[in-house]
Amino acid sequence: MATKKPTTKSTVKPTTKKPAAKKTAATKAASKKPTATKKATKSLVDKYRTHKGDTGSTEVQIAQISEQINTLSKHLKSHHKDNDSRRGLLIMVGKRRRLLNYLARNDEQIYQKLIVDLKLRK
Repeated sequence: MATKKPTTKSTVKPTTKKPAAKKTAATKAASKKPTATKKATKSLVDKYRTHKGDTGSTEVQIAQISEQINTLSKHLKSHHKDNDSRRGLLIMVGKRRRLLNYLARNDEQIYQKLIVDLKLRK
C-alpha cells in the first residue's frame, strides 16, 4: 500500500485588509458632480416663477433642466467618450420634452413665451 506524504503548510501569509482612507472635505467636494450654480438656479427660479415661493412649477422645471442640458452639452463637447453623462443628457432632454408637451396642452401662451425665452426652437 502506498503511503501518503505529509502535506506541508503553506508559507503564504493571509492578506489583511487595509483600512479605508478617510475622505477629507476637499475630496468630498471634488467627488460631487458639477451642476448649475446656486446663484444661476436662484435667478432662473426668480425669472420663471408664477408666484412668491414657487420653485416647482412647470416653467421653472423646464428652465432649470434647460440650464443643466446646456452645461452638460458643453462638457460633452470636450469629453466626447463620456457615455454615462451622455445618457444623463438624453434622460434630461426626454424629461424636458415631456414637460414642454404638458405645458403646450395646458397653456399655449406660456409655452410659446418659454420657447422664445429659452431659445429652444430656431
